[in-house]
Amino acid sequence: RNNIIFIGPDAESIEAMGDKIHSKKLAFEAGVNCIPGFRGEITSHDQLLKVSNEIGYPVMVKASGGGGGKGMRVAYNDTECVEYFDLCKEEALSAFNNDKMLVEKFIESPRHIEIQVIADRHGNTLYLPRSEER
Repeated sequence: RNNIIFIGPDAESIEAMGDKIHSKKLAFEAGVNCIPGFRGEITSHDQLLKVSNEIGYPVMVKASGGGGGKGMRVAYNDTECVEYFDLCKEEALSAFNNDKMLVEKFIESPRHIEIQVIADRHGNTLYLPRSEER
């Protein structure tokens, strides 16, 4: 009616990005390199410790929903892992109304490269110079 066109991801993509477990599964299926971890929800202390020991400490225990650093802790051993799992689960439920949890390898001194890509519906694309983040 006002000839306004939304520019951005569709609703399904936005919803997928809001759930880290789901978005990691999609990334893995698409062949994207992912941080080592369990590809699903961690539901018990036994499962948490089994996966964490398979990955190797340190691990990141984190909420599947939300963001902003809430519901995330770095664990360096089994005792911390169980304690932080319970804390993060409680924090995530309170902040995001979603207590689904995941665990992945904690990368110390991470570095990533971002590439900005702009495209239109006519097939025109442009990329902006990369920026390295530490």
